[in-house]
This record gives sequence, C-alpha cells and structure tokens, in this order.
Amino acid sequence: MVLRRRFTQSGTTDQRLLDSSGPTDWVHTDPWRVMRIQSEFVEGFGLLAEIGPAITVFGSARTPRDHAEYELSRRLGYELAQAGYAVITGGGPGVMEGANRGCVEGGGTSVGLGIELPFEQGLNSYVDIGLDFRYFFVRKTMFVKYAQGFVFMPGGFGTLDELFEALVLVQTGKVTRFPVVLVGTDYWAGLVDWLKVRMVEAGKISPHDMDLIEVTDDVERVVEIMKDADEQRRRQEIEAMDALADDIRAGQARAAHPYP
Repeated sequence: MVLRRRFTQSGTTDQRLLDSSGPTDWVHTDPWRVMRIQSEFVEGFGLLAEIGPAITVFGSARTPRDHAEYELSRRLGYELAQAGYAVITGGGPGVMEGANRGCVEGGGTSVGLGIELPFEQGLNSYVDIGLDFRYFFVRKTMFVKYAQGFVFMPGGFGTLDELFEALVLVQTGKVTRFPVVLVGTDYWAGLVDWLKVRMVEAGKISPHDMDLIEVTDDVERVVEIMKDADEQRRRQEIEAMDALADDIRAGQARAAHPYP
C-alpha cells in the first residue's frame, strides 16, 4: 500500500497499534470486519471438522412443540442419529429444536449453527456443539461444507433461502452427490407444481433439474436417500482411486520400457 500527499498518515504503524487513546470507530471498519469474518471461518472449521457424516435439517422456528411437524422433525433427528449421522440445524426453536432433540435421544451428535438476530433467542437446549455467527454467508458455508445432504421441513423465508441456495449449488456442480429432500408433501406441493408449470415450461430451468428434489412424508425414506447417496459416493471414490492406480501403473510401465 502506498499513500502520498493528503493520504499520508502521521506516526508509525507500531505507534498506532500501541496507542490506546483516540476514537474507537476502527473496530467497525471494513478491514476489521474482514478479521471478524476470518475468525468465524476459523472457529467454524475448527469446531466442525471432526463431527463425522452429517445431515443438515432446516425448518420453521415458529413450529410449536405440540405440533405434528415438531414430532416429525424429532423422529427425523432420531432416525438420522441411529443411522450414524450427526444432525446440523440452525440451532433455534421449533423444527430445529425437534431435530436436535431427536438426535440427542438417538445418541447422535447434535449441532446448532445460530445467527445473530434482533428478535430470536440463542441456541436451543438440545444442541451439543454450537456456534452463533454474525454473518449469514459464513453460517451458510458451514451448513454445506459439513453435511452430506439437506432435509427441508416446512418453514418460512429462511428455509426457502437455504433450499434454493442448495439447489443452485447442486445444479451448478459446486457440490456433488448432494441429496435435497423436502419433507411434507402437502406443504411443498404448491411450490413444486409452480416449479414444474412455470419455470420448466418457460425454459428457466431444465426438466431434469426437478430430479434434484425428492418430496416425501416418510422419515425412513429420508434416511434411505442419504444412505444411498453415501454408498454412491463411496463407489465413485473407489472407482476414481482404481483409475488413478491404473494410470500410475501405465506410467510406470512406459517409463520402464520407453521404446517399443
């Protein structure tokens, strides 16, 4: 960085660092925000790196505990834990709490990734490993990076935001072999029909893009989809390793006999 004429600063960098006097506006500047953003990524990566296979569950924070959707998310969390998955949610109440609760009851690792909001209370009491983020985009990265699939229970704008972001990531190949499951056929029917009738017929998305979504009411089917995706992933990894080994052996053979 070069600063000349009216842009020059008085004193040295060390002096400004050690001088505790003066205004505190600097803690709200963009360069300082970059450090906060970096620290959130570092904390998230460090905390979640060893949670093992995980599924992220989204859904409404407004669902009461006596609602059927709460009980369904609780069953979902339990069955995912029994299948060996950690359960990641936004850490809030409602459907998120139900999934975290079921995961704990199933003996799994219950993860909550909260967000700083002016109107919501912190992480629910069923979160074993939790972080509260300042920045939505950091939190979104954690949802995707440490999950093998997404499950969407009935929810509002936040759930829709995550749904369409997940679909874009899969559609564009940013994430691969990543199942997206909507739970609640009645709730999601209108949206799915609109995608087919409006978006597909208007040519805004391809007909095969609808294959990225599966809709079900069956918790066992959700677990089956996630396990099938894991098995396919493992087969592809083995095939890739076998192909690499074949290439290495072929290269070694050519090196040993460079002339026909």
